[in-house]
Amino acid sequence: MIRKASAVWNGNLKDGKGTVTTESGVLAQTPYSFRSRFETGTGTNPEELIAAAHAGCFTMALSAQLTGAGLTPETIATSAALTLEMVEKSWTVTKIHLDVTARVPGASAEVFAKTAADAKANCPISRLLKAEITMKATLNN
Repeated sequence: MIRKASAVWNGNLKDGKGTVTTESGVLAQTPYSFRSRFETGTGTNPEELIAAAHAGCFTMALSAQLTGAGLTPETIATSAALTLEMVEKSWTVTKIHLDVTARVPGASAEVFAKTAADAKANCPISRLLKAEITMKATLNN
């Protein structure tokens, strides 16, 4: 059996808001909302929490990378879709796909794509999980 969940995070480093849906568990097919730092998340399932954490973590990492490069993102929207599979009798995240779109005045598509790749490599959750992580990054200026 495979469990799947996805989360969407909108905002930047400090003002993010998001929603989470999951295909399994107590809140299956029931979106719930969360704010920056996930203080309002009500999810009880690991797939919901990991998806929410990854979408938020990546968005904050990307916002920080862009700010460090002298750019000011107006909006960043990240969705994180993940797959959990049973590995050695425990649920393990095996795949994560990040889909990010952003409005960053003054950034070129090439600079944005490289910055997003750097943010993915530097996101703490990405480093902790031994999952296959893919990403689509789109600049929407």
